[in-house]
Amino acid sequence: MIRGSEPNRIKNWVCVLEKGTEYEVELAKSYLASLKIPSNILSKRDSSYSLNIGEMSMVYLYVPEEFEKKARKVLRALDGEEENEDTEDETGDDTF
Repeated sequence: MIRGSEPNRIKNWVCVLEKGTEYEVELAKSYLASLKIPSNILSKRDSSYSLNIGEMSMVYLYVPEEFEKKARKVLRALDGEEENEDTEDETGDDTF
């Protein structure tokens, strides 16, 4: 078995997303940027073989540790795993 499919440990950064294709991670990075959440991509894709499946092609999205909770929450919501908690008040009361 090929080793190296695990996300790297990077000081003060946390891996919040692992995908097999770069475009999925690029979309998530763009979404986080629109929410002012900094992120960086680490690709283990072997470009010499143009692999885009399996352990030799994993792409990881990292955020600073202090943004981990927020990033995971919005990525889950983006993926449809979590219902939107910010629903409008059914009474129509616009108090803030």
